Amino acid sequence: MTPERINRLETVLNKRQPDLTVVLENVFDPHNIGAVMRTCDAVGIQDIYILNHKIAPHRNWSAKASSSAAKWLTVHQFTNPVECFVALRQQYQKIYTTQLSSDAVSLYQLDLTTSVALVFGNEKTGVTEELIAMADGNFIIPQVGIIKSLNISVACAVSLYEAFRQKNNAGHYNQIKMQGGQLENLRSNWGFIEEE
Repeated sequence: MTPERINRLETVLNKRQPDLTVVLENVFDPHNIGAVMRTCDAVGIQDIYILNHKIAPHRNWSAKASSSAAKWLTVHQFTNPVECFVALRQQYQKIYTTQLSSDAVSLYQLDLTTSVALVFGNEKTGVTEELIAMADGNFIIPQVGIIKSLNISVACAVSLYEAFRQKNNAGHYNQIKMQGGQLENLRSNWGFIEEE
């Protein structure tokens, strides 16, 4: 491995944000999942959670949409909502769902510098009531158009770049946040992934 490649991988690992994640609930289109993965990698998310309890689990992601981001991420797959939330609660302080509801707050009111998981539902019905009931709150992306929703990959990108903005302003990208065994494991595994 060249020194340049080692430096590139170390730089990316040092910017990873283990206190931020995305949960995709019953997302049908693998292209949407791939696009979300690409955004996750771009803002330094390492772990992504995919929950399929109403549809069959996906076997692969869209390599074209993700630009092969999936191989750089740690993907946790669940088919049981309770088990998924138990795992999330062990890692993240807050869990917020995207839901058009009377109690939803603006994305820009959330403190995304804390340890947080953002849940996005499927393309047709959004987040299920079951997950909404288990979450700490709901948020919306403010809009002024006729259509009151965005494509899931777009909604996720908007939300994650707000998290990026907040975390960057707070200096989170200037410190190495991933530590110990996870960092060493990724460092070892990434060394065997061939460059694009």
